[in-house]
Amino acid sequence: MKEKVKELQIHDKDTGSSEVQIAQLTVKIESLSKHIKQFKKDKHSSVGLLRAVNRRKKLLDYLKKNNMGSYKAVLTKLNLRK
Repeated sequence: MKEKVKELQIHDKDTGSSEVQIAQLTVKIESLSKHIKQFKKDKHSSVGLLRAVNRRKKLLDYLKKNNMGSYKAVLTKLNLRK
């Protein structure tokens, strides 16, 4: 987790920028996806997964609208879209 976040940090103590939040949500989504594959009837975790995906989508839309260069960098570093 920390490797993805450190790649996208603007400075050493950066925890709130859009890039870092997207990286943290990506790690959370990957973890919840693995959990749901193992426990298919866990509805509470699936709701949490949907919330995380929607929040990441909103942050990506915001980043695309305001900083296209950073948006493209995030997509390539996190391998989100092909």
